[in-house]
Amino acid sequence: MSFRLGAAALVPMAGLLTPTAVIAEDAAAECSPSGQYAFICGLRNPEDLVVVPGTEWIISSGMAPDGAIYLVDAKRRAWSELYPGDAPRARHDTESYGACPGAPAPEGFVTHGLNIRAGADGHSTLYVVSHGAREAIEVFEVDATGDAPVLTWRGCVLTPDRMEANSVASLPDGSLLVTIPLHTGVPISDAMAGKPTGGVYRWSPGEPTFTMVQGTDLPYANGIEASADGREFYVVSSGLLNVTAYSNGNPAQLLRRTETFAFVPDNLHMTGDGRLLTAGLNVVDEACGDVRQAAEFRLEEFASCPRPFTVLAIDPSSMQGEIVATGPANAHFSNITMALPVGDELWIGTFAGDRIASTALGSAD
Repeated sequence: MSFRLGAAALVPMAGLLTPTAVIAEDAAAECSPSGQYAFICGLRNPEDLVVVPGTEWIISSGMAPDGAIYLVDAKRRAWSELYPGDAPRARHDTESYGACPGAPAPEGFVTHGLNIRAGADGHSTLYVVSHGAREAIEVFEVDATGDAPVLTWRGCVLTPDRMEANSVASLPDGSLLVTIPLHTGVPISDAMAGKPTGGVYRWSPGEPTFTMVQGTDLPYANGIEASADGREFYVVSSGLLNVTAYSNGNPAQLLRRTETFAFVPDNLHMTGDGRLLTAGLNVVDEACGDVRQAAEFRLEEFASCPRPFTVLAIDPSSMQGEIVATGPANAHFSNITMALPVGDELWIGTFAGDRIASTALGSAD
């Protein structure tokens, strides 16, 4: 979910991955509305968002060095650090995650793609793509029975060869699917040129790590989501500018594919009405140029020029899309990664910025 350079490039990219750089050049900029969009400010690169089931609490990742998992109160429009916080909770489930070496170190904790699966009696399970000291999917119990949700770390699944995952989807049987956009040593420019650079990996309870799902080779496999029954999964290719539906088998069978989009799709989430939501920056922009005509794609250049964005809802049965929101270039809010309906609003995240946007559903155009 969202473009990211390899771990070796994290230090040189620190300016991009902190909210005071590139897009939010003025750290003291007012957090005032812009057009039909209002903002909650102060978070560090809120790349992905999920809703705690049965509530209007939002959990946000923080894709920045020493970032956090944030809790956002959609009603009061306020946020706080949910994990690690001052006293991180941990209770290792060694039966399910025996190969995990222990809870993540708070230092250098970077959070990326999110997935949440509803449980019983106000509890759910949160899956978090993490970077930093290790490359893994971190697993948390979410307890929403109190005044505010509480996280307890339960385990992790390490990625093979320390490859960086991008997004994660959970299946009814407890298995996980993750996207690896770039295999070890493969440059992002290959992906944007349309060459296969990564794919989907699967883990099932009891296994030590993920293994690749054959037949899912894609140029920059990005957002991923699974059908409610687990029979299909859907993958964003930021290189092909589309979403593909696969059978949940190994090898996977390509079932359906959307048309090519006019924006670079990023994260993918299933909505309550069964549609898939994806979002991203427009491919062609008068001020920033045409991504497809770039001789060599450079993430720094792409992220530093604010582009208009598009939010698209996709019917997974037909793969037909409908634009549900657009937004103009905004120097203080760009690098859009995702959209999520919360109540009667649409909430939008970014991989390089200091704020989350929201707007009334049906009004963002």
